[in-house]
Amino acid sequence: MKKVTIHALARKKQQGERISMLTAYDATFARLFDEAGVDALLVGDSLGMVVQGHDSTLPVTMNEVVYHCRAVQRGVRRAHVVADMPFMSYQASADEAVKNAGRLVAEGGAHGVKLEGGADFAEVVSRIVRAGIPVMGHLGLTPQSVHRMGGYVVQGRDDQKARQILADARALEQAGCYALVLEGMPVELAAEVTRRLSIPTIGIGAGPACDGQVLVCYDLLGLNPDFSPRFVKRYLDGAGLVMSAARAYVEELSSGAFPAEEHGFHAPGLRLFPAPVSTPGEAVVDDEDDDAPSRLYGTPV
Repeated sequence: MKKVTIHALARKKQQGERISMLTAYDATFARLFDEAGVDALLVGDSLGMVVQGHDSTLPVTMNEVVYHCRAVQRGVRRAHVVADMPFMSYQASADEAVKNAGRLVAEGGAHGVKLEGGADFAEVVSRIVRAGIPVMGHLGLTPQSVHRMGGYVVQGRDDQKARQILADARALEQAGCYALVLEGMPVELAAEVTRRLSIPTIGIGAGPACDGQVLVCYDLLGLNPDFSPRFVKRYLDGAGLVMSAARAYVEELSSGAFPAEEHGFHAPGLRLFPAPVSTPGEAVVDDEDDDAPSRLYGTPV
């Protein structure tokens, strides 16, 4: 089984083949997506929202991304794994950025890192790449800049902002990025960025002309029925299936249908207590309290 490398992703663009990417935060989902043939898995700082319950990605820390990246890496045999650099892990200085990117690779097992921002971070990108770490850029709607943008709003809708995104894309390519995520921008702009760059573009809310697409796995699986942006396509009613399974479990516990005989273990020859001692003709007295905790497992949890 050939692993998906940054060179394999570049060849896909050259050959006109689409790149598939999903977020993953644990070994189980990573293994399933890997076996399904997904090209790349993003250990995104979106975990702050879909896993931790925050209203933004800003509280996510380096240690948390490293932890989830290690888990994802254990489930992967083929897919390319890229880890998000969380808020303030690369903005303060290039030296700190290189150190933190190194942690994601050395401790987390990532094959590359992703960071948000344009030409202002070209030197940071260049420094990380010179350290031998592949970098994926991220332009358009950049969630770590949610306060500056005034919310999660589409970017590049006027000529000036569109030209800036084009300039940023070229700067990141020249700095050494191997791919760019284009998020929340007009389809026409994303198509032009894709046409002008030699590196792959991976879109989310940026239309079909990008070289690939990425979705948050919880959105793909329909695990949050209250969140339905227009760029998301649900491929499963995950929330309905999970709730149905949980309800069935509760009902079967209440009715006694679970656990059934086949769900238990037996040891016919096992003697847990010494046989009561009695004299001939004397009745055996069982003073065991029927309500006492079972000695088979000890104190219940």
